[in-house]
Amino acid sequence: MNALPLRIFHAALRLCVLAGLTVSASPALRPALDPSSTRAELGTKAAAPYDLVFRNARIVDGTGNPWFTGDVAVRGDRIVAVGRVTGSAKRVIDAKGLVVAPGFIDMHSHSDDVLLEDGDAQSKIRQGVTTEVLGEGESAGPVRQKGGGGERERGRNGNRSWTTLGGYFDTIEKLGVSVNVCSYVGLNSVWRCVMGESFAAPTSSQVREMERHVEQAMREGARGLSSQVMMPPGSIVPKEVVIALAKIAARHGGIYSTHIRNEGTGVFEAVAEAIEVAERAGAALDIIHLKIADQQYWGRMNEVVALIEAARARGLNVQANVYPYTRGNNNLASIIPPWAHEGGGVAMLARLRDPAQRARLKRDIEGGVEGWYNHYTAVGRDWSRMLISADNTERGMTMDKVLAQRGANATNQLDVFLDYLIERGGSVGTVYAHHEERDMNLALVQPWCSVGSDGSAFATSGPLRRGHPHPRNFGSFPRVLGEYVRERKLLRLEDAVRKMTSLNAAKIGIRDRGVIAPGYFADLTVFDPDKVKDRATYLDPFQYNEGIAYVIVNGKVVLDRGKHTGARPGRALRRR
Repeated sequence: MNALPLRIFHAALRLCVLAGLTVSASPALRPALDPSSTRAELGTKAAAPYDLVFRNARIVDGTGNPWFTGDVAVRGDRIVAVGRVTGSAKRVIDAKGLVVAPGFIDMHSHSDDVLLEDGDAQSKIRQGVTTEVLGEGESAGPVRQKGGGGERERGRNGNRSWTTLGGYFDTIEKLGVSVNVCSYVGLNSVWRCVMGESFAAPTSSQVREMERHVEQAMREGARGLSSQVMMPPGSIVPKEVVIALAKIAARHGGIYSTHIRNEGTGVFEAVAEAIEVAERAGAALDIIHLKIADQQYWGRMNEVVALIEAARARGLNVQANVYPYTRGNNNLASIIPPWAHEGGGVAMLARLRDPAQRARLKRDIEGGVEGWYNHYTAVGRDWSRMLISADNTERGMTMDKVLAQRGANATNQLDVFLDYLIERGGSVGTVYAHHEERDMNLALVQPWCSVGSDGSAFATSGPLRRGHPHPRNFGSFPRVLGEYVRERKLLRLEDAVRKMTSLNAAKIGIRDRGVIAPGYFADLTVFDPDKVKDRATYLDPFQYNEGIAYVIVNGKVVLDRGKHTGARPGRALRRR
């Protein structure tokens, strides 16, 4: 359905609602349904009872239009009526005082592996999330064949039988999950399938092999190509190769989604580079968690916005997403310059142990390397702005205290840091306090900027209560509704819901979710607008939010009065 008829449809829908009519979609305007159920879902008096009806709700339909009072009826996995709904239902929920909205679509999620451990997706469902968009740079497929070297192990449950993204989708559906999932094909994964851990320039035949991997992933349902070009291997992939791969994604209707090369003092050049890649590839662009993550450039988000607006004025589809926090999650290994990562973790540790290479490492950490985003300098060389989130004995401590425990002083801090990284196997999850509120707020209010958590589906108990994760894993979407809608009034409720639903759906071509309208899939989130809030904090992240009452996925109740039902009706949403 193209944009103009969709707007006409929603305008007509609103007129019907205001007139007090039961609203149903005509066959010509709705997504394709099972032919055996079409007549029953036209809203006639002969219709069978509904499965579920929310009555007296404040309906925020996801389009950005003003809320209205009415009912929402569900039969099977679809919304079948909106407005004044008559007729019986197997279950009727009085939603007076509650908002019924489309299920939230998490535009930037890292739940690829954890959903294989526990498909309940507790921390996402309890935020109102019904669909997760996976695959930032690293995707669940393609995976290098066993024995080829450099392959990633997928999931702690040992189930790694697939080698393609389509195989991952099949596995997810077989295991059962509470949320819908869709995914990009990740640039890093494609590179490793062909190049392993090599940083060498790819040959023409190797580039063609990468193109074949992207082609296959797109045919298997990927939503586009995603890159993470801040760190290796993405940072060393030649730009012309990225463009060639993005062209394939665009040819299949996919987008180019990117974690830009430098979010600090090189942010303007990095945004311009992302726009160039998308423009030359003929792809729509979504910039992942738009921010200015270096205190030297704080307060200049207006210049980044101007770059994006200029591209849009030229007719380019450039958009972005944010998470509603001013700290980001990465790894202490991101402080190690790119050249030291070649060959993988074992090779990096060998360089850290080599006294002959330490001088170069420390010089580059202090002085930087051209084109490299350095987390250490981005936080003003302030170790207290690095919070350990790894599952180790230092969890919840800031790095200044970790260094002090190990006898660091002003002259040997970097040496003690390198020794600590060696001690921890070269990988320590860390939360960095590297951007600020006013920049994030300016990005968030842009009409082309949507919401993603940059988090995973963790839990407050069981095996997925581990480490010291960023609070965004538990609170991103309620935080937008509680903090930025109700408390700060930065956003209208309707605009916030649009940024979490239809805007994300439109970006990646999900045509039948993200809006409350007849014929759309019944992914719904029901919350109390006066109570919804996040509770997770940086020091105590394992806390579910307040105010999310019901979550419906494909017509099934997954969250019922704040309690997870154990239902797993989620699906793999493949691009077709």
